[in-house]
Amino acid sequence: MGSIADIRTDYKRQSLSEKDTDNNPYLLFTKWWDEAVSAQIDEVNAMTLATASADGVPSARIVLLKGYDEKGFSFFSNYNSYKGRQLEENPRACLVFFWKELERQVRITGLTKKLDAKESDAYYNSRPEGSRIGAWASPQSEVIDSREWLEENEVKFKELFNNKTIHRPDHWGGYRVNPVTIEFWQGRSNRLHDRLQFTLKDEGGWMVERLAP
Repeated sequence: MGSIADIRTDYKRQSLSEKDTDNNPYLLFTKWWDEAVSAQIDEVNAMTLATASADGVPSARIVLLKGYDEKGFSFFSNYNSYKGRQLEENPRACLVFFWKELERQVRITGLTKKLDAKESDAYYNSRPEGSRIGAWASPQSEVIDSREWLEENEVKFKELFNNKTIHRPDHWGGYRVNPVTIEFWQGRSNRLHDRLQFTLKDEGGWMVERLAP
């Protein structure tokens, strides 16, 4: 077994220049997103969501991007989950995409707000039946007795909604992270990576700065 410290990759695929940005991070994100999709990256919409409680205790986990536009980046969850409780206490959050096949990372920091009921209903109703039942059956992040308890709870809700509309539970819905900064990272050789950071200006628009790798 080799040393963990000896594991390294020299990145050489592409570069990132200020002239590539159009001073609009959403246009650049869309370009990178389309290229990631075209590259057939597994779970291309997987992103790390980092949150913190009011007293600064951090937590991070993988969630799935379900939409984005110039208002922000959206995902869905149980509002009573650990992430939901932290976001209730402290709406600041960070999202990180890592597309290793393209040697790219995008880091988004901003403030999180719940989506309105109409948006949450639309996505919930587009989910497979099993996922809609799961939103009812799982008290996300709570301690449970066993796997058997969870499966029995699933059966209970399947019977409850048999031949009925499986409506969205009040404790489940969407969030949107409204960006304050968006950083694009392109791996380069010898660890001299390209990093461009967009910062939202008070008067609107974005300031673009290059960060040292």
